[in-house]
Amino acid sequence: MKKFLVLLLVFVSPFAYAKLRLPNLFGDHMVLQTGKPVMVWGWGTQGKEVEVQFAEQKVRSVIDDKGVWSVELPAFEKSFEGRQLVVVSEGEKIVLEDLLVGEVWVCGGQSNMEWTLRSTRDADLEMLSVDHSEIRFIRLPKVARYEPQDDFPVEGPQRSEGNWRKCVPEQAENCTAVGYYFARRLRRFLDVPVGLIDVSWGGTMAQHWVRKDTLRPIPAMKPYLKKFETARNDWISGGREEGAKKRYDKDLASWEKQKIEAKAKGAREPRRPNMNAYRNPDHKGHPGAMMNGMIMPVSRASIRGILFYQGENNSFTVGWKPYPRTFPAVISDWRQVFGDPELPFGIIQIAGWSNRRSMTYDMNHHASIVREIQFRTWRKTRNTGLITSYDTNTSGGIHPQRKLPLGERSARWALAEVYGLKGYGNRAIEWRGPVYESMEAKDGKITVRFKKDTARGLLLDQDVEVGFYVSGKDRVFQHARARVNKSDYSVIVWSDEVKEPVSVRYGWSNLPAGGLMNAREIPAYPFRTDDWPMTPHQSTGSYDVNSPDSLRE
Repeated sequence: MKKFLVLLLVFVSPFAYAKLRLPNLFGDHMVLQTGKPVMVWGWGTQGKEVEVQFAEQKVRSVIDDKGVWSVELPAFEKSFEGRQLVVVSEGEKIVLEDLLVGEVWVCGGQSNMEWTLRSTRDADLEMLSVDHSEIRFIRLPKVARYEPQDDFPVEGPQRSEGNWRKCVPEQAENCTAVGYYFARRLRRFLDVPVGLIDVSWGGTMAQHWVRKDTLRPIPAMKPYLKKFETARNDWISGGREEGAKKRYDKDLASWEKQKIEAKAKGAREPRRPNMNAYRNPDHKGHPGAMMNGMIMPVSRASIRGILFYQGENNSFTVGWKPYPRTFPAVISDWRQVFGDPELPFGIIQIAGWSNRRSMTYDMNHHASIVREIQFRTWRKTRNTGLITSYDTNTSGGIHPQRKLPLGERSARWALAEVYGLKGYGNRAIEWRGPVYESMEAKDGKITVRFKKDTARGLLLDQDVEVGFYVSGKDRVFQHARARVNKSDYSVIVWSDEVKEPVSVRYGWSNLPAGGLMNAREIPAYPFRTDDWPMTPHQSTGSYDVNSPDSLRE
């Protein structure tokens, strides 16, 4: 009878004997956000009191009936002093060592944000000279889930994922390169510790980082949602893990037999079954997966802002179709789950890759569509910045190895717009490239004007006029000549092959080329003066900026 009562108590109250615990985001060498109340939360035995101590502050709370607790520490001034964070609850105690107080930024997106410092062009020098123990980072493990998670797993304190590390030679190699160069500039300019929470995952699409409830009303998301739900239902009806193992073993045995037969005939061997195809669909990339698995576990943290570098995987086949809705949704959903509708959001525009096959190919490429959506999102969304990147690619690969310019440009935006600071000589910190404003066609040429506060000292790098295209009413584009008119921040564009031009495009290519910049040598944003529909290669349907399902006001 006694045994039965114990089991009954455990069943009724599963948290009655829960161990005091912090989420894995909290650890030794962590950086806490300065200037904002700091949220600390965790789990423990229901009904018990918990006390959190840091920097001579003590805050208490009671663990609720679900075994969850949270406290809010007051805002702290920046500090390079490594201090303890102590959590106690009736005989249980957690002590974290060497916590600093500074600026905390979340770095998200896909592989170009995930790209590590050791893999950059300048790694041969930077890895030997990096010595910033006050810049810390944590790279989250890659977790995709169907339901929102309250924490992420960590395999051990020595693992490169899930633990805070310092930007020193023996630890910095795994730091996001864009984030590192961004943090390095902030550290110098603000004289403050910097913490980076890296949630990037190569190959992800915008819809992976958005909540499912947000995605369901988007018409272009229906095929993606249906595909995932079908795979999920098949997985469940097929016996989940046990059924998948049986199917894999059966297919593997069949493959072994076919391989022997093919070898005997001198034919090509069949492809071995890929174990990844038998995995739980909930744990793969699907709509909402990374929002649930990687963002929700850190969404209660106090942070300053976000840097996001993503879009390449929405630049293939029909991946652009949901992007006018899903990319802005990344910003709005992240702001909602982090509890700050004004949370600063830095957008890094995708670079170029591959090659230029033909004029038609370039003028209708998916990548140009994605860049335009990113540009339009920036112009329509408060507290955001857009950082150009197309000039960093020298190899034609999808991963430009020069990450220093992106980190520096991102820092310019943050220092100017997020921190509201001035540069040398008390001048405004310039961070935007020239932004297209208007055009005028006259006498066989088009005058393109730019917003005055972005085009100071407008120039063509080395006086090279590549990257400009012009079209007449037939919408057939030709390479164009260009000349800067510095008196009014304009560029004169023309082509001898187009007698009556009506449209200009610049940097409009899968692999953009162009040297238009301002005096700060920040590249002009790719632009077009027309709003004509575009039908990308290997795609169906057309992208139309005037479509009601495009970016909404």
